[in-house]
Amino acid sequence: MTAAMTAPMTAPLTGLRVLDLATLFAGPLAATLLGDFGAEVVKVEHPSKPDPSRGHGPSKDGVGLWWKMLGRNKRTITLDLSKPGGRTTLLRLAATADVVIENFRPGTLEKWDLGWPELSAANPRLVLARVTAFGQFGPYAHRPGFGTLAEAMSGFAAITGEPDAPPTLPPFGLADSIAGLTTAYAVMTALAARERTGEGQVVDMALIEPILAALGPQPLWYDQLGHVQPRTGNRSPNNAPRGVYRTADGTWVAVSTSAQSVAERVMHLVGRPELIDEPWFATGADRARHADLLDEAVGSWIAARTRTDVLAAFEKAEAAVAPVQDVRDVMADPQYQALNTITTVDDPELGPLRMQNVLFRLSATPGSIRWAGRPHGADTDEVLTELGLSPADLTALRTEGAL
Repeated sequence: MTAAMTAPMTAPLTGLRVLDLATLFAGPLAATLLGDFGAEVVKVEHPSKPDPSRGHGPSKDGVGLWWKMLGRNKRTITLDLSKPGGRTTLLRLAATADVVIENFRPGTLEKWDLGWPELSAANPRLVLARVTAFGQFGPYAHRPGFGTLAEAMSGFAAITGEPDAPPTLPPFGLADSIAGLTTAYAVMTALAARERTGEGQVVDMALIEPILAALGPQPLWYDQLGHVQPRTGNRSPNNAPRGVYRTADGTWVAVSTSAQSVAERVMHLVGRPELIDEPWFATGADRARHADLLDEAVGSWIAARTRTDVLAAFEKAEAAVAPVQDVRDVMADPQYQALNTITTVDDPELGPLRMQNVLFRLSATPGSIRWAGRPHGADTDEVLTELGLSPADLTALRTEGAL
């Protein structure tokens, strides 16, 4: 690796090697998160069918912008795992790695004789993270699936949207993102176990499960009470006032009163302190049953003022409020600027790029973005030469169609 591609020794995952065989979002995102904190990530793509995320969303000068973020901190190589030479090379790579992340349908790696028995024989300390829609077994395991199906199956869509409107799916990869975060956590858990046992293991990650965990205690409520959460729009069944409210200058703000003390401050602020004395005001659930009254009190007060005045008044009253921001607002938001949440990455293809920074800050061993997503196969020769392959070996693999 070149010096620019080496993680700082202070990065907490320096020395960890990850092979990213996955496509689209959940698996590759997990690899990105590991790379952000120092892991050496090698992205393995098919020679003629690269990760489809390279073509998702807008592009500039023919270069996919989503990939620039998802592919950051990864070296990119090509390898056709269905070819004998590709299989042999992948096993050689696995012998040098700590983690392999894949998201083929169950049975695909096995079809290529690259299943867990073969991979663990090549490297008993390897952690294999398998990310699929429905998991490695069960009646749905072999079905094709994407995050949209997880958002529907989990109950998320059923509770999202207005009561008299259809269930609503998110306009972005919510289930994939949650699963990506969870996969990174699962990998680190498996690596921690390896420190005690000396052996790797398989992580079975199904997209339909992490999003269900994020939805909270709905199964418990149903099991114990037969309660099925309905769609409530922007309202919450657990507290009120809660929602988005339009200001006098045509913008929107979001208000939350999850704490009783905040609910009381809001009522004082909007000039309706008498509502605090109502018996039903004492709990969030009871307030939610009077949401029409509370929304009218808060909404009418906000509607008479500009967003700037509303935000200032809420801040002075120590009540919880936030502007409803689009990406233009996010890029200029002073809190995000203070946190350096949106950072600039120099890219040889497109020049300076602004994107989300690493996910969290560590005081002693911080992560970093060392480079943005690289072209398809840009590092094939370098990575495989480091592995010990000769120029003749590379030529033979290319002749076979494995590279």
